[in-house]
Amino acid sequence: MDPVSTVLIIDDDETMREGCAAVARRMGHKVLTAAGGREGIDIFVERGADFVVSDMKMQGVDGLEVVRGIREHTPDALIMIITAYAEVTTAVEAMRRGAWDFITKPFNPDVLRQKIEKALEVARLRREQEVLVERNRVLSEEIKDSAGVKTLIGSSKPMTEVMSLLAKVAVTDSSVLITGESGTGKELVARAIHDLSNRSKGPFIKVSCGALAETLLESELFGHEKGSFTGAIRRKLGRFELAHGGTLFLDEIGDISQSIQLKLLRVLQEHEFERVGGEETIRVDVRCISATNKNLQEEVGKGRFREDLFYRLHIIPVRIPPLRMRKEDIPVLVAHFIEKLGPRTGGKVKTICPEAIDRLAAYDWPGNVRELENAIEQTMVFCEEEVIGLRDLPQSVTGAPIAVRRGVGGEITDVHIPDGDIPLDPMLEDIERKLIQAAYDRADGVKAECARILGIKTSALYYKLEKYKIGGKE
Repeated sequence: MDPVSTVLIIDDDETMREGCAAVARRMGHKVLTAAGGREGIDIFVERGADFVVSDMKMQGVDGLEVVRGIREHTPDALIMIITAYAEVTTAVEAMRRGAWDFITKPFNPDVLRQKIEKALEVARLRREQEVLVERNRVLSEEIKDSAGVKTLIGSSKPMTEVMSLLAKVAVTDSSVLITGESGTGKELVARAIHDLSNRSKGPFIKVSCGALAETLLESELFGHEKGSFTGAIRRKLGRFELAHGGTLFLDEIGDISQSIQLKLLRVLQEHEFERVGGEETIRVDVRCISATNKNLQEEVGKGRFREDLFYRLHIIPVRIPPLRMRKEDIPVLVAHFIEKLGPRTGGKVKTICPEAIDRLAAYDWPGNVRELENAIEQTMVFCEEEVIGLRDLPQSVTGAPIAVRRGVGGEITDVHIPDGDIPLDPMLEDIERKLIQAAYDRADGVKAECARILGIKTSALYYKLEKYKIGGKE
């Protein structure tokens, strides 16, 4: 990411001003010019510059005032003063007030060129340091989420298929859209893709799109310039800049507004953007992985999600199976969580009894792996033995209606009744909800196929999907 540097030339002598500007332009830099000190300060405040070259003696606002005015806005601005031999003392005073360097007239264009090169190298190093500091801050905030979770866990057929797909996906640089219910581990899958890719030594930066208002999300993604809005007291680097050379994970992508969708589309197509309130075009090399628990094709059909953006994100789709479709992974997941959560919960619990595992496997886990981890942590906190027993499991698991068992021909052969009194109607509704959810998952969200599996009319299915809030229905 090497944006073109901007040099601001301030001089009320047109010949000197245009001569300096010509040198900077031949070096390949963007050049701004001002015919006076006041104009120069205004241009800097409005448009910014990586390096400022200002004459010392000018009508009205002189070089000392330029240094003061610019540094009030940007304390670390790089400013060089042009002065005559007789004004060296004044130039030294300018440096005491914050000027970075000075050059005495008359000077050779090569000397000016060397000064510009040196200043812009300092500016480049500062930008790199700014990126490193901000990137470190962002990553340190997320370290807790990723600590101890380095691989995907599970040997079931659905997870084996996912892992095989990830190995193929990772070696490409194409955009990936991860779908699945809440709690299935979409971020973990995104991290696995990054870790297996050629970008593994670069940063993995996450943005929770659904957690931020539109204005905050725009600033979070693209950054902003100082003074671009109320409260913008300093320049902020966006997550796209911080992810340069690595991977940007956009979680809850289905929740972003139409305005953000358009700006995101441009970055994915052109690999460039501007910060909020800025004019500098910034180019980035970022792989984008996004995730959602919504059906984006339905969102496109309803006009809530741009079709062109959907196809940009959906180049490689990865669907994560819910935990109820890979229950054979529950024992190894539980063992992993017991080891992971041991230090946090006192370290007393070492394992779990087979009866407790059976009960965990009988539960449908609407909250998926996240709910399982929370249940194990709760159990470990209150368990007084080294082995988790059936009675140690949370009431939310042991007291909930248990899944229906079916025979070879599809007939119901067994229904586990939970402890305590349960009215018939709520239990039947729960069984119906689970059967519809299972059919919906088997049909991969295709409603006509789901209705065929269940043997009901499509109109009846729509009613039940809305009733049980299945398939993204609110």
